[in-house]
Amino acid sequence: MPELPEVETIKNAIQKGIGYANIINVSVNNNRFRQIIPHDFAEKITGAQIISYQRIAKYIVIGLNNGLSLIWHLGMSGRVKISDLRPDVLDKHDHVIIETSNGTLTYNDARRFGLLIYCPTAEVCQNPLLDHTGIDPFDDALDGAYLRDKLKSKTIPIKIALLDQKVISGIGNIYASEALFGAGILPTREANALTDSEYNLLVTEIRKVLEKAIQAGGSTLRDYRKPDGSLGYFQNEHCVYNKTGQRCPGCTCSPESGGGIRKITQAGRSTFYCPTKQK
Repeated sequence: MPELPEVETIKNAIQKGIGYANIINVSVNNNRFRQIIPHDFAEKITGAQIISYQRIAKYIVIGLNNGLSLIWHLGMSGRVKISDLRPDVLDKHDHVIIETSNGTLTYNDARRFGLLIYCPTAEVCQNPLLDHTGIDPFDDALDGAYLRDKLKSKTIPIKIALLDQKVISGIGNIYASEALFGAGILPTREANALTDSEYNLLVTEIRKVLEKAIQAGGSTLRDYRKPDGSLGYFQNEHCVYNKTGQRCPGCTCSPESGGGIRKITQAGRSTFYCPTKQK
């Protein structure tokens, strides 16, 4: 599933490629997603002008001048393709085509775990999809004290706490592992057992790793592609994720003597860490 850097990359690409265009035609070839695309979706948004773009957690929100906003989530395998004109031949899983005065957006989703709906702009933050989201990692209000307060009663592992979207929104499995490595914190430590300096450092590392990933266009491990079809390349900069048995950067751990990056499973998700560097 695309995490915050991938969603931010896609949002930015749509904003750059389509901009504040008018929607001139919409085709919904399949509306059976995680949440059904409304039957009047095309009718409601055709003729409207795009006036804003934002990312909320792992959702793209596109504001229109008719008082509605699109809420877009890409699920496990969703892709947004941008082209100058409507494609003459559609790919198998091209389910929604949005033609604008400045190009065409094609929503392709093989597994259909994503969603694309509209709602009144004034009610976006109250929408059930978004009303439970926690603070954004780039919100100035996020600091060590905030994180300590949110986690003070949680004895679950810190890695699992970081995946709780009600605590911090947008962090997924890859970037939780990478941020904990950067902060030198074991993923198995209890969330409420960190020191004040560790909470502060963790917030810094969360932002650092997300910023680097956005600059790299995200991480491509399976299905993710940028809207131009190219791959993100932050996976080439991962320090620990998916690198079991390897030596981690800047560490004395030795794979030859049984050290190196280890993999464990937490709450059904793979976690990667260095037992030498992370304490």
